[in-house]
Amino acid sequence: MGGPYGRASGVSEQRKNDGRGVGPPDAVWLALRVVVYVVVGGVSLAVTGTVASFLGPALALDLYTPAVAAWCTVFTAVVVQGVPFLLLGTIVSAAIGAFVPERALGRLLPRTPAAAVAVAGAAGALLPGCECASVPVAGSLMRRGVAPSAALAFLLSAPAVNPVVLVATSIAFPGRPVMVVARLVASLSTAVVMGWLWARFGRTEWLRLPRAARAAGPDGSRAGAFSAGLQHDFLHAGGFLVLGSAAAATFDIAVPRSVLDVFTGSPWSAVPLLAVLAVVLCVCSEADAFVAASLAGFPRAAQLAFMVVGPAVDLKLIALQAGTFGRAFALRFSSVTWLVALASSATVGWWLL
Repeated sequence: MGGPYGRASGVSEQRKNDGRGVGPPDAVWLALRVVVYVVVGGVSLAVTGTVASFLGPALALDLYTPAVAAWCTVFTAVVVQGVPFLLLGTIVSAAIGAFVPERALGRLLPRTPAAAVAVAGAAGALLPGCECASVPVAGSLMRRGVAPSAALAFLLSAPAVNPVVLVATSIAFPGRPVMVVARLVASLSTAVVMGWLWARFGRTEWLRLPRAARAAGPDGSRAGAFSAGLQHDFLHAGGFLVLGSAAAATFDIAVPRSVLDVFTGSPWSAVPLLAVLAVVLCVCSEADAFVAASLAGFPRAAQLAFMVVGPAVDLKLIALQAGTFGRAFALRFSSVTWLVALASSATVGWWLL
């Protein structure tokens, strides 16, 4: 508008925009906020420091009881023993995901479904990787035309019977090579049986094939894919290792021995208990042997069940399978896998341990 009222309105708007309107400018408000934050934060920090300087030593002495010291010892031992194998496993897993062609395994599988399941299960021993990485690998195999029964057998065997896991198990149970053999037999049996069950009773409508994923990293290179996969797998699995170690240490220290005696006295109660605990703790397969070994009060068969069930069925795996293959598949597959892994652990534990 060209009238006087229009010019006055424009001048008023310009003054408001320039900070010369009604009220203090933005700089004044910013300065006031900074002063308030500094004063309040400084006072809070001074009060916290004063209280901590007087009460900190006494509180630390009160908290550092023999039980807390034992918890710290168990937790530190489990983490320190498990981290090197976790790092090695994630390096190999990231390298496979970045540099090994997705169709390499499919070319080696026989056409007969039963034979393909057995070969895929055995191939898991040659391709190390954690259970988190096995889900997308199995999905890529299905997209390349591999039978779902063979891909699912590989999904279960790769994180459970690969060389990194078996070496970690031998170190976690020194002087007991039979634990390594028992884990190999029970885990491989679980993978092959589940593959055969899917080949016989599985339905295509239960399984949702995943979409194609990018093979390269954010920068489009294989090296970028390796770096991104390594960071994701190590940080993701390392967090579960820390949580699992803390839970195992808490379980070992906080639960009264009288309660444990109720379960440890009989394999019939100890084996299902640790099989359920493996589902909840979600420990990575490269480190779960050290958590199982820390549960020294339980029978060997129960410790075996913890190591066999964990890489096959846990909460994070169920979520990953639901997101990749659909909820209908994840609920059915994880439920039956838990039962098969439990039966395999009990049978092999009774036979070898």
